[in-house]
Amino acid sequence: MTGIKGRIINKESLVNGSPYVKEQYEGLLVCMNQDGLYNIAVQLNDNDILVVDQAKETNVRERIQNWAAQVQDIQNKYGTTDYQQPNLQD
Repeated sequence: MTGIKGRIINKESLVNGSPYVKEQYEGLLVCMNQDGLYNIAVQLNDNDILVVDQAKETNVRERIQNWAAQVQDIQNKYGTTDYQQPNLQD
């Protein structure tokens, strides 16, 4: 699954088939993809997540810590069923 950073997707589509899935902090999901990259996502509701970042094994901890501080704000902003796709900058 490529090109998903910055998109709101169904949680199951990200975690199915992933060799590594963990909720690092409440609301922050980390899943490894087929390319060995870690997708970092914020859970918006029971079904939907916002993929906020991708990281390599060498910097995944740093990225997780960065996003952990923003989970609540992101959930408040996008955590409804009436949201628009965000425009995250690289």
